[in-house]
Amino acid sequence: MSTIRVRITAEEIEAKRIYELLARDFEDDGNPVTVFESSADGLQWTAEILLFEMTPDEATDLVRDRLGADAFAAPMEAVELDDINWVEKSLEGLAPVVAGRFFVHGSHDRYRRPFHGISMEIEAALAFGTGHHGTTSGCLAELDRLLTRRRYRKMLDLGTGTGVLAIALARTSRQKILASDIDPVATLTAKANAIQNLAGPFVKCVTAAGVEARVFAEDGPFDLVVANILARPLMQMAKGLGACMARDATLVLSGLRIEDGPRIIFAYGTQGFRLARRGERDGWLTLTFVRGRHKA
Repeated sequence: MSTIRVRITAEEIEAKRIYELLARDFEDDGNPVTVFESSADGLQWTAEILLFEMTPDEATDLVRDRLGADAFAAPMEAVELDDINWVEKSLEGLAPVVAGRFFVHGSHDRYRRPFHGISMEIEAALAFGTGHHGTTSGCLAELDRLLTRRRYRKMLDLGTGTGVLAIALARTSRQKILASDIDPVATLTAKANAIQNLAGPFVKCVTAAGVEARVFAEDGPFDLVVANILARPLMQMAKGLGACMARDATLVLSGLRIEDGPRIIFAYGTQGFRLARRGERDGWLTLTFVRGRHKA
């Protein structure tokens, strides 16, 4: 299968804006999209997308057509990649992510692991969540804050992807974590990553849609839930998710655009949750809710 890599280079703000446009238009079709710093001085950033079964010219035309005037002035380069692991290539060059005490890196950056804190090695995989996306890094930072303030005993990572959030919870708390995903590939990826990162005995990975499966009732009620998925399924699951959480619980929701905030706050307010904290990172929103008398 021919793989075409299209790169668009611009200043940081512009490159990240182009990345968000590409992600919105292409990721649902299975095309990996990334953005990364591409110059030593930090002035130049590159948005990158991989496209399949087309020529470089066709790929360039498609990207220009989708972006329209939004990428008119930005330099664009398309090359064909031969015999390559395209998921790994899409993440090549990404620097490690630091979020609170968490340090997320690929195998090529093992030598950069700090002596203190919690390092997690997450390789490119067919699942979401390497720590580089604003939603994942925002969740990591918020979990780091929460876990310094309260001890949680029953935790759920809903929509676990690569398992990075479940691993962070397990490595910090040494408690059992239920990690669920609708995608069986993600479930297998999360399980392998948990073992790789010395969290295997603590992370229980299950494939399930929503929160209606028996395992959620058996392992709950949860006093901490993190869900880094999209706004629509979060809206649909508000009642079910609230039902499997403890009376005195903390809920961290991400995968949200800024404009999603009001409707998410309303939906979970009807389930007895009140907004305790709001964080924004790279245009994405992380909301922390509490239920009961405790503070987050």
